[in-house]
Amino acid sequence: MILRDGNRLTVQGAVTIDNVVTVTEQGVALFDRDDLVIDLAQVTEADSSTVSMLLEWQRKARSHNRQLHFTNLPKTLKSLAQLYGVSELIPLV
Repeated sequence: MILRDGNRLTVQGAVTIDNVVTVTEQGVALFDRDDLVIDLAQVTEADSSTVSMLLEWQRKARSHNRQLHFTNLPKTLKSLAQLYGVSELIPLV
């Protein structure tokens, strides 16, 4: 689930291979205005598909001339991004 408060999106719950397509689409639907900060503090479970989602969100935002910044990445998600060599592609605030 994704909640919006102004230019801040909060992702809640598990984001795994089981639901990543739905969560990705929900997020993209919210890229309608302004640059966004995406808060991941309430993500309870993440896997490699979550990293792919963040990269896809970046790609979609750029195609709409928007910028995304991520905050409060769970340790597992940071570790996966580092493992795959894409941590520099996920801008943090």
